[in-house]
Amino acid sequence: MSQILDASALLAFLHGEPGARVVEEALDGALISAVNWAEVVQKSLERQADISWMREGFSKVGVVFEPFTPVQAETAAHLWSRARHHGLSLADRACIALAMDRQLPILTADRVWGELALPVEIRLVR
Repeated sequence: MSQILDASALLAFLHGEPGARVVEEALDGALISAVNWAEVVQKSLERQADISWMREGFSKVGVVFEPFTPVQAETAAHLWSRARHHGLSLADRACIALAMDRQLPILTADRVWGELALPVEIRLVR
């Protein structure tokens, strides 16, 4: 079954953190928003990681990179009032908007998402 990857889940996989195995098993067919991909790349660069292989490597194992559409942008904006007290960033809301658009569950390492009343299923990796 396809799932939406939050940046935190993919970063847990890349860094061998708890939950990495759960993410690895979900990669084939998983979708990630271009906004969340930017976050993954940024945080990898902060760690001075070699990112040259990442996009192609993840594509080869079945990860699908999704553009951030105007409809998703509007959904993310509407989520702001519901999510601001929980500290959700634009990237977080972009992930949720993609999940709402595709009606797919989200795989995340961010526990606070489980506390939100969202119209999508949240699956915690740890």
